[in-house]
Amino acid sequence: MAADIVAYQSIQTYTVAKHVLLVAVSKTKPNSDIEALYAAGHRDFGENYVQELVDKQASLPEDIRWHFIGHLQSNKVKYIAAFVHLIHGIDSLKLLQEVNKQAIKANRVIDCLLQMHIAQEETKFGLDEGELNSILDQLHAFPHVRVRGLMGMASFTENQEQVKMEFAQLKQHFDSAKDRLASPEFDTLSMGMSGDYQLAIEQGSTLVRIGSLLFGARQYQ
Repeated sequence: MAADIVAYQSIQTYTVAKHVLLVAVSKTKPNSDIEALYAAGHRDFGENYVQELVDKQASLPEDIRWHFIGHLQSNKVKYIAAFVHLIHGIDSLKLLQEVNKQAIKANRVIDCLLQMHIAQEETKFGLDEGELNSILDQLHAFPHVRVRGLMGMASFTENQEQVKMEFAQLKQHFDSAKDRLASPEFDTLSMGMSGDYQLAIEQGSTLVRIGSLLFGARQYQ
């Protein structure tokens, strides 16, 4: 299906009222779908694959804010460093080092989120509490990276109480890190997607990533 503008307007109204940023997850979707949401006033779009992001950035309006929301490999950072608005999934010190290195080459500061592992599935990437604290202690070594907050994905389950608990856990990590850094720029808690974004917002999310409610099911080649 094409972009659902009615659904977009409804969700956008809800998120704006809650002071939450809506990132439209446009991975695998054609440029025409992005252009439809762009025409409706939307500017924040999320992509999972580096090559797809590079191709879309080159062919779509320059004022789009591109969010990289997938698992980012260190050797791919260089392709998006010059333009990416926010990297959502920093899940290792090694990746943070590479982003800082490529940001220096691009002569800019790159905004990032640190990804926490909160789900029960082993397949999801992310830091544990000890790794998070270790990175927070070393942020001064990466002047070309600006850590804006945390990101996490809840378990893929129908159990709403479990999802709620995992979101609450991430909010605790966020509050603790915010107190520790004492930085007004540490202001973003990314949790919640199409199936659980309202629950995430209830638990303190400031950014939700929504795809299927706006664009329909993903289309893979």
